Amino acid sequence: MADPRGFLEVPKKESKYRPVAERVQDWGDVYAHPDNPMLELTDVSEQARRCMDCGIPFCHSGTAGCPLGNLIPEWNDLVRRGRWDAASARLHATNNFPEFTGLVCPAPCEAACVLSISEATTGGSVTIKRIEKTIAYESWAEAIIGPEPPASRSGKSVGVVGSGPAGLAAAQQLTRAGHDVTVYERDDRIGGLLRYGIPEYKLPKSDIDRRVAQMRAEGTEFVVNCDVGVDLSVADLQAKHDAVVLAIGAMEARDNPVPGRDLAGVHLAMEHLVPANKECEGDGLSPVTAAGKHVVIIGGGDTGADCLGTAHRQGAASVVQLDYNPALPEDRDDDRSPWPTWPLVMRTSSAHAEGGVRKYEVAVQRFVGDANGNVAAMVLAEVEVTREPDGRRVVTPVSEEFEIPCELALFAIGFAGVRRGQLLDDLGIEPNRRGALSCGSDWQTDAPGVFVCGDAHRGASLVVWAIAEGRSTARAVDEFLMGESDLPSPVRPSALPLSVR
Repeated sequence: MADPRGFLEVPKKESKYRPVAERVQDWGDVYAHPDNPMLELTDVSEQARRCMDCGIPFCHSGTAGCPLGNLIPEWNDLVRRGRWDAASARLHATNNFPEFTGLVCPAPCEAACVLSISEATTGGSVTIKRIEKTIAYESWAEAIIGPEPPASRSGKSVGVVGSGPAGLAAAQQLTRAGHDVTVYERDDRIGGLLRYGIPEYKLPKSDIDRRVAQMRAEGTEFVVNCDVGVDLSVADLQAKHDAVVLAIGAMEARDNPVPGRDLAGVHLAMEHLVPANKECEGDGLSPVTAAGKHVVIIGGGDTGADCLGTAHRQGAASVVQLDYNPALPEDRDDDRSPWPTWPLVMRTSSAHAEGGVRKYEVAVQRFVGDANGNVAAMVLAEVEVTREPDGRRVVTPVSEEFEIPCELALFAIGFAGVRRGQLLDDLGIEPNRRGALSCGSDWQTDAPGVFVCGDAHRGASLVVWAIAEGRSTARAVDEFLMGESDLPSPVRPSALPLSVR
């Protein structure tokens, strides 16, 4: 039984960050590591007391809270009682990689927590992310978890193209079901956007390496530097495997061809983040650095915040982040985003707390170059955003133009879907109007025996949704190969987060 008075007696307490002046000097974890780990476990156990017996736990609802269906009240109660081994088993029953979600998920579960209905009176939601992260790290520290190889082999083979969170989740589930699974990754290391899109300070890459080692020990095989369709033909891929899973992400970045876009120093966000992460891996200095430069980031989302934190650590002279939308309110507006939907509120990431300026309701009009063809300034205007009847946004300048210094410009305005290439051409699969790959109710594309999951199917989304889709697709593949399956399927292909329309 949960503690029904815990939230009244225990104040909400998030994980502590390292001091800003210290953490911007390196690429280490932004979170402070406690001097006494036992005190940290005691503190987290106290936080778990705040999880009440709420009757209907919206936190693990697939539409309002966690799409994985994480049994949050159950492992909170186990943590409250100090049963870390049982809490780990309950958490891993629904989530292959809780340290990933515990670090980088924006936590729709916390927004859907019953204590979020009236944060002024309850003290706020349960610190679900902090508890989840602590369970995961305690599980590794105490060797509570390890490889789980299958008891027998099915004789069936599956090829998974892409090693982001969706592909890894699908591969681990299918390997544990007894299939021979090979993961193909075109980059030089496993992890997809987890590896090269999310900065080291937010997600230590040693966490990925540890999970990959677990999967290797279970029997999953990995092939890197393999662009399927080029280095390995689609015909050979399908000849080697009884089923194929496409987990190729949605890496076609949106761009804005304003005048001056071709100047040196104007880049897409991934052209900044990927080499910065490679530098952290020991691959040499990044060719796209913010060191000593006036940096302007176009886009107010998570990718823009990642560029912001990266620019701080590279030693930018100044950083400005632009958003053409109005600034959001500090508190939830019950008309715009009532509980338990995702609240439309102002969010301050660890990177924003480190410095920089945010400008709202402005948009770039053109770039200004110097005599050598390098970007030197950006011309902006205040704008108003309206919508056409078909839903398209229209951004209209409403002020005189003004100029700000800019020696490095980064477009972080989202992704338009999957990248077209030989793989999709040879499979005969066409992206839909959203740039994603459609599938049937069984996660199967128009190509027989070829399944899809993650951002490739959903469009750019959250790590937690990618893992949920990977697990669900694994169930569909297992059923396709064996006629039946005991694997879990937390979401349907048509599932969407709860929202106000």
